Amino acid sequence: MSDIVERYDIPERHFWLHGPRSGPAVEFDAGTGLWNVYGYPEAHEVLGDPATFSSDTMRVVPKELLPSEDDFSLNGFITQIDPPEHGKLRKLVSSAFTRKVVADLEPRIAALTGELIDAARERERFELVTDLAYPLPVIVIAELLGVPSSDRDLFKQWADALFQRDAEISLNRSAEERSADLQATMGPWKEMSAYLAAHAAERRRRPRADLLTRLVEAEVDGERLPDEQVVNFAIVLLLAGHITTTMLLGNTVLCLDAFPGEQDAVRADRSAIPAVIEESIRFLTPFALLGRTTTREARLGDATIPADQMVMVWLAAANRDPRQFRDPGVFAPGREPNPHLGFGRGIHFCLGAPLARLEGQVALNILLDRFDVLRTDPQDPVRFIPTPSLTGVRRLPLVLG
Repeated sequence: MSDIVERYDIPERHFWLHGPRSGPAVEFDAGTGLWNVYGYPEAHEVLGDPATFSSDTMRVVPKELLPSEDDFSLNGFITQIDPPEHGKLRKLVSSAFTRKVVADLEPRIAALTGELIDAARERERFELVTDLAYPLPVIVIAELLGVPSSDRDLFKQWADALFQRDAEISLNRSAEERSADLQATMGPWKEMSAYLAAHAAERRRRPRADLLTRLVEAEVDGERLPDEQVVNFAIVLLLAGHITTTMLLGNTVLCLDAFPGEQDAVRADRSAIPAVIEESIRFLTPFALLGRTTTREARLGDATIPADQMVMVWLAAANRDPRQFRDPGVFAPGREPNPHLGFGRGIHFCLGAPLARLEGQVALNILLDRFDVLRTDPQDPVRFIPTPSLTGVRRLPLVLG
């Protein structure tokens, strides 16, 4: 890993990429006020026990760290909801992301991939993130949701403002830091909420065959969803529906650049593409971190975590736990089994995982067809997203050939 770290200038905050970590699998950080889970069996246990490890993380965040309720609500934000409400909301859209439904999108994904690569070649440059890894999934999810894909520059501004920041995750931040954080995120959040609220209102007047209409018309316990629930659910679908694939595709190409032998192997045997995608998710886990809170005292590994504590589950570190994965620092697409936690586990397992996998597989297959070799440009270095909770490239120039 040391060669890869130096070659791609991987940020130090992505500690799991800087070699094996020492220390316990579960430990408390007094500086941030957070419990951190690094081990695979411990992370596996947390994600499989929503009764003890709640997804409602906001309930333990000090009120002074949160924006006012007038400015911000997580009502309907499915990643922050526990059973039984979580299951009711997830059921509303889960049928749109089944393997059968997603498989029918393959021709559209392939056509878009070809169009985007053609456009990049006409410009005589190819920066993977800007030219393919971002626009491909955002166009697909925008079309599913029913918002104009031509607004994708707006979506990127909002996503970057919310995710591509290098702020430390902590419950013990100064008033100045808290104020700066709120100012940086609330503007984009309000803009995105207003945008989706306007489209939701239009669907109430003129329904269409899209996910936004499904949310507007949906009923839970005999009642329509409140407007803020519709908007927040739509935010999750729009953001999560493209960010994961953007990072997944960039990370996979980076792995094949770093390990040219594996690139030669998958080029010769395209049936190995799904395994390459899965190993990329383990090796460079896009969403490196998930938050949970304890509803009661919990014994985890060798630690006892009190009730009402914030628990940070480092999926990226768990996916490199040598207790679960042999030679975890080696990119090995032939790894079998490969029970990575890159899409989470349990009731909050990534709803869009089938779509992200398909987009990655289709795009990679076409890239291998269209490029004799996938190689980064040594004159134009790769840049990683600085955010400690994400593992992904924000810039990956390729040599045209």
